[in-house]
Amino acid sequence: MKKIFINVLFLICISNTKIFAQDMKAMQDYMTPGDVHKMMAKYDGTFNAAVSVWMKPGEQPMMSKSVAVNTMILGGRYQQSKMTGDYGGTPFEGFSLLGYDNTKKIFTTTWIDNFGTGTMTLEGTWDAASKTITFTGKMFEPMSNKDLKIKEKIQYVDDNTIKNQMFVVSDAGEFKTMEIVSTRAK
Repeated sequence: MKKIFINVLFLICISNTKIFAQDMKAMQDYMTPGDVHKMMAKYDGTFNAAVSVWMKPGEQPMMSKSVAVNTMILGGRYQQSKMTGDYGGTPFEGFSLLGYDNTKKIFTTTWIDNFGTGTMTLEGTWDAASKTITFTGKMFEPMSNKDLKIKEKIQYVDDNTIKNQMFVVSDAGEFKTMEIVSTRAK
């Protein structure tokens, strides 16, 4: 009986070691920055941004200029972007965090700014042909006191240009509310 107990204990230990090794590999794969993170890091630096905002379809956009400083953080796992500028005479400051989840194979982005107290979080997928991340999610709109469905596209036009577009999505279709064209500062 004692020998059976020792054999069972030995098998449990071997089994747990194998499970532990699999768990460790999964964690290592999850936490290690990969090629997508290296691509994101190519866009570290200071960018001058031309911002266009549409309040209603068919209207002329309100224009402003901003500066974005992009920096990979936490060992190259996330890209932090801090945007500062002026919007209609009011100082503007915003902050985003861009990430790529190795396990889920999706991008995530979070946005906060001094024009609100809420946090916008979106998930997106990569299209290699257009070098574009397309995000979807919701954003709270205080005038209607409702969440709006939104779509955001970040296109890496070339090594020095990023084009960001945001759309409100409804049953009537999509309405572009914002476009930011950022070029690397020299």
